[in-house]
Amino acid sequence: MREETGRTMKKLSEDTSSYLFSNQALRKLIAPLIIEQFLAVFVGLADSIMVASAGEAAVSGVSMMDTVFVLLINIFAALATGGAVVSGQSLGRKKPEEACRATTQLFLFVGVLSVAVMAGIYLCKNWILYGLFGDAEAEVISSCRTYLLIVGASIPFLAIYNAGAATFRAMGNSKISMYVSLLMNAINIGGNGIFIYGMGWGVAGAALPTLVSRIFAGVGMVVLLRNQSHPLHLPKPFRFHFEGWMLKKILHIGVPNGVENSMFQLGKILVLSIVAGFGTASTAANAVCNNLAMFQTLPGIAMGYATLSVTAQCVGAGDYKQTRYYKRKLMRLTYLFILISSLILAALLPFIIWLYNLSAEASQMTEKIMWSHTAFCILIWPLSFTLPNVLRAANDVRYCMILSIASMWIFRVFCSKIFGVDLGLGVLGIWFAMYLDWAVRSLGFVVRYARGKWEHIRL
Repeated sequence: MREETGRTMKKLSEDTSSYLFSNQALRKLIAPLIIEQFLAVFVGLADSIMVASAGEAAVSGVSMMDTVFVLLINIFAALATGGAVVSGQSLGRKKPEEACRATTQLFLFVGVLSVAVMAGIYLCKNWILYGLFGDAEAEVISSCRTYLLIVGASIPFLAIYNAGAATFRAMGNSKISMYVSLLMNAINIGGNGIFIYGMGWGVAGAALPTLVSRIFAGVGMVVLLRNQSHPLHLPKPFRFHFEGWMLKKILHIGVPNGVENSMFQLGKILVLSIVAGFGTASTAANAVCNNLAMFQTLPGIAMGYATLSVTAQCVGAGDYKQTRYYKRKLMRLTYLFILISSLILAALLPFIIWLYNLSAEASQMTEKIMWSHTAFCILIWPLSFTLPNVLRAANDVRYCMILSIASMWIFRVFCSKIFGVDLGLGVLGIWFAMYLDWAVRSLGFVVRYARGKWEHIRL
């Protein structure tokens, strides 16, 4: 009788039928996210392959400027994350009006800030080109300048798109952002084919479709979120009025996350300046590997978004048992998906290197880097990047920020010089410094999660 009672209690304790997200709901959330991330990475890969027809200087220039733009994009993505967390927690508390007000404030703040950032980019263009990449060859700098002048105008539209995508994810509807991403990427790829191959415009041919596609995506998100039937939507008419208390909540999550992301990307830029000193072959190999690495980690990035959305609603409902349950489930899926993407890339690696038409030296570097990245990506990437989204959605953003920034500067930036320059490992040493950063971050996040302090932090 006692054993039967024990089995019954265990069965009851494992009953998840009343949980917020069924398996079907998770599939509907995760599948579009993975497709959307694949599209984004595929377009980046296609961009670099198409630009490669203009030479290694063009590949290097586009990659170097993309690193700068990603720094800015990450700031707006972080603010979008803040809005998504606040909106998601409000939905979890069954307060839809409050959730919509958070969405409105997110769009208003991101719109104003992105225009100011765009203006700053144009004003500081010479410092960006020569202050950061002064060691690069003249032809590479010329490619950077062309790309900056055209793509810089897309910053406000991409910021609005990111805010819209985060909003749809917060309500568990990632399918719409996937469709918008599909349209954006179709315009980008089609434009690349016309302007790079048809018109022979090189770097400009890659930049112009990027601008046009982001305009369509940003405007499309605003139009879609004007639909009042969505749980989260923009009001009609839209009021240009800041609400300090709501904005403070969003910034409480978004600012530490933005500082973390921007410092992380700044570290990558500083490391890139070290890579530029190794020569064009190393710069090209590093650029190609960055694109391929994004393909490997894209399911993990998608799972990170899903983890953030699911956890925010669980935390808003005050149910930390569900939070831990979904954490275990989503982390297992993250490891599985990254293993699959890594195996696919490993099988296609020789063909992809051939597509890039790299020199023999750059091809050899690319192969070595990608094999090392595959091993470390499978082992520790999810702990370093997916797990902390549980903490962020539970308002534990300061710890994530402090750990990530400290680890990045101490291990990634400082050790890049030691491994790459002092020990003579070149560009391969840069990547091993990154793996060391991952390992330290993973350890810190695992310990923080296990101790459970994040369950007691209130927004």
